[in-house]
Amino acid sequence: MTDPNTEALLHRIAEALERLAPPGRVDAPLDSADAFVWHAEGEYLESVRHINRVDLGLLKGIDQVRDLLHENTQRFVAGYSANNALLWGARGMGKSSLIKAVHGAINREQPGSLALIEIHREEIPSLPQLLVKLRGHARRMVLFCDDLSFDSDDTTYKSLKAVLEGGIEGRPDNTIFYATSNRRHLMARDMIENEQSTAIHPSEAVEEAVSLSDRFGLWLGFHTCDQQTYFDMIEGYVAYHGIEVSPQELKAAA
Repeated sequence: MTDPNTEALLHRIAEALERLAPPGRVDAPLDSADAFVWHAEGEYLESVRHINRVDLGLLKGIDQVRDLLHENTQRFVAGYSANNALLWGARGMGKSSLIKAVHGAINREQPGSLALIEIHREEIPSLPQLLVKLRGHARRMVLFCDDLSFDSDDTTYKSLKAVLEGGIEGRPDNTIFYATSNRRHLMARDMIENEQSTAIHPSEAVEEAVSLSDRFGLWLGFHTCDQQTYFDMIEGYVAYHGIEVSPQELKAAA
């Protein structure tokens, strides 16, 4: 029989060890929700029950890019060739809202057909581990990174470039990568110039630095809207939420 004092001591040791190294988190099943967040620390997927998004029809002034991304995503879900997409340009013009709205529209057309998996910029190096989990699953998945950009001395872009290029195994056919950025080439100008100044072959260094954005087959530019488009946006939201206000009052408040 175990001595009571020894048993109590062993119990305290076990509790201390569990606090130091808690049990690993288990992935949420990929068919349990329409959206997930990837956690690199612990390498697990967490399901998202409520997606913060707006209806596709509320996004005004971006008709062309809206239709292009929607069509690209429809092709992907149908199993046809589709492009990784980079949505770049002015802040507040609906880049991330468009990705989430298209995801919602696709799942209304074909319920459960498409999962949205968000990966944070700082966790890009863990993309290969995430792709291992997703490879071979029947469901189609959009990997979504919001506000993607790279600063000086940041070599993370090389990890992303390798994934987009496919490597030996290739990017899984059931995944596609959508990113938003306020930079067309994802990198600050001083970073590109630094690559050029320290390289043995400057022109090749610049090509290496900017070629990451070329791995996105679909570039969608967002630009500051004019005043009328701004009013159209506001009127759309007011109508959608059933707010009663005259056009004159609305313009004065805007």
